[in-house]
Amino acid sequence: MAIMRIQFICGYVLTGALLVWSLFSGNFEFLFYGITTVILVALLHKGDQHFDFGSKVLWGFNIWIILHILGGLLPVGDSVLYSFVLIDLVGEPYSILKYDQLVHFYCYFIAALLMWKVVSSLNSNSVITASLITILAASGIGGLNEIIEFLATVFIPDTNVGGYENTAIDIVSNFLGACAAAPFFKRNAEA
Repeated sequence: MAIMRIQFICGYVLTGALLVWSLFSGNFEFLFYGITTVILVALLHKGDQHFDFGSKVLWGFNIWIILHILGGLLPVGDSVLYSFVLIDLVGEPYSILKYDQLVHFYCYFIAALLMWKVVSSLNSNSVITASLITILAASGIGGLNEIIEFLATVFIPDTNVGGYENTAIDIVSNFLGACAAAPFFKRNAEA
C-alpha cells in the first residue's frame, strides 16, 4: 500500500476544517462547497496515481483551499472576505477587483497546471494544441464551478453568490487564470 502524499493529507484536513467551520457557523452554502471540495480532493488524489501531479502544484491547490475557506467564512464588515473589494478598478455593478475574482484567477491558474499534466500525457505532438486544450479544459472546470454556485442559490436560502455580472466576471477570471498558467506548461511538463 502506497503512503499518502502530505499534500493530500493537508487537502483532506483543510477540507475537514472547511466542513466543521461551515457547520458550526451555520453557513450551509459553504457546507455544500465543502462537500464538493472533498470530492475534488479525492478526484485529485485518485488522478495523482495516474498523472503524478507535481508537489508544487499540489501545494498550490492547498493554498487555494485556504483562500476559499477564508473567502467564504471570514467575516469582513457586513459580509465575508469574498465580497471585499481589494482595488476599486471598476465600480458597481462589476466591483473589480474583489477578493473573489483574485481567488478565481488563482484557482484556475492551478487548475490549468493540473490539467496540463493530464492533457500533455495524452497529446505530446504539439505543445500549442495541448496548451489550448488545457486552457479550455480548465475553463470548462470553471464553468462547472459556476453551475455548482448556481445550485447553491437554488437549494440554499441566503447565499453570498452574486448575480449575472458576478458569474460573468468569475468566468472571465477563470479563463484569465488558465491563460496565465500557459507559460509554465512546458516547464511543468519537464519537472
